[in-house]
Amino acid sequence: MLRTRRPAILLAVLGILLSLLVTPAQADQLQNEPISFPSGAKTLHGSIVGPPPDGVRRPAMVLVHGSGRVTREKVRREAEAFAAQGVVSLIYDKDVSAYSTVSRDFSALADDAVAALAYLRTRPEADPARTGLWGLSEGAWVAPLAATRSDPAFLVVVGGNGVSPVRAQSWSYRRWLGHQGVTSDAVLDLVSSTATRIAAEAGMFPEADFDPVPSLERLRLPVLGIWGGKDNQSPPGDATAVYARALAANPSYTMRVFPDAHHALIRTTTGFDRLDALAPGYPELVGSWVHGLGAGAPPSTSDTPPAQAEPAPPLTPLAWWESLWGQAVALLALVVAFAGYPLTARRRRPGLAAARWTSAAGLLTLTGFFAFLVTVVLSNGQEVGPVVAGRPLLWLVTQLLAIGALVAAGFTAMAWRRSGTGRIRLGLLLGGAVLLVPWGLYWGLLLP
Repeated sequence: MLRTRRPAILLAVLGILLSLLVTPAQADQLQNEPISFPSGAKTLHGSIVGPPPDGVRRPAMVLVHGSGRVTREKVRREAEAFAAQGVVSLIYDKDVSAYSTVSRDFSALADDAVAALAYLRTRPEADPARTGLWGLSEGAWVAPLAATRSDPAFLVVVGGNGVSPVRAQSWSYRRWLGHQGVTSDAVLDLVSSTATRIAAEAGMFPEADFDPVPSLERLRLPVLGIWGGKDNQSPPGDATAVYARALAANPSYTMRVFPDAHHALIRTTTGFDRLDALAPGYPELVGSWVHGLGAGAPPSTSDTPPAQAEPAPPLTPLAWWESLWGQAVALLALVVAFAGYPLTARRRRPGLAAARWTSAAGLLTLTGFFAFLVTVVLSNGQEVGPVVAGRPLLWLVTQLLAIGALVAAGFTAMAWRRSGTGRIRLGLLLGGAVLLVPWGLYWGLLLP
């Protein structure tokens, strides 16, 4: 991998010259034309954003979205910034007919990007020979796949992942939990490994095991990869290393790192906040690089990979007892055991108050467990509430409830043999307490 700075210097000089020749347009002066184009049997809607039309055909890009049920407005800021650099962009509303938090198809999204590229090349303001693809985050998985199905003049990826979606999410969980003060290895492993692997098996991570490498290895066109050095959403150090290996046979790739930028090349101070501005120099880099391709593809260059606190560890396959069905059976058994006693007891018997405490604490433990997992999933691990003693408060309370259930079960066991009736119900309740021990150890509930 070449590391000479000469091409970078040439690009910087070219950017300065272009800034003198291309007068940045105000947003209200830019071209902003609504358009529609076919993609298979459906019609997608978007906009052409670029410098005011003057009869000149310019370099152009299709902007491929990041994750979420987003419209063209999500990337309009980038499109307007590129327009100020003399680059035309096509932005479009993502087809969300089959897109959700648990269902998406990168292949179908790539087909939409290919259709957008074909349409953009027919536009009078776009130079067909200088029209390419730009992909952000999830779009950096989709755009290279689209590039293998078409013939773009170039590819720009921003915040591209070198690992699968589920590994990137696992790494991000640990980063955000640590930022909030979570230091308990049991909680970190619970969220980033145990729960993540089971959720992936349950289909809660769409395209969980998508591998970006095969698409990258097939590329033989100029590629510009850009990463934020303070990215905590996906591992940037792993990404640059994977891209360097995958693009080794590609004659022209350029990899740049903005040290004080977030995942989406937004300015940041800590890596966990987002300032309301693109990283300084980012639009200018894209503009100068794209315009510079007119003089021929530059030799491959790469910045020093960004520092990364820890690698994205591989996620091991689930053992049979860890599987979704194994855990579902265990949870059902716990619910039946703890809920069975109060539902079937006809009247309160003296001396069996411990049984009622066992039942209540067990059910509350399961409730707290699910509440914590839902909190993590809905916030992507970025908002887990107050943290006490290195653990989220909700999780700490759930741990105390689990211990309380086991203590109460001990007193229940002493009363079990003295009980004249209801032994079956008490036996079932105590069986749930016994099962709670290995289950709680597996999920970290009974670990420090």
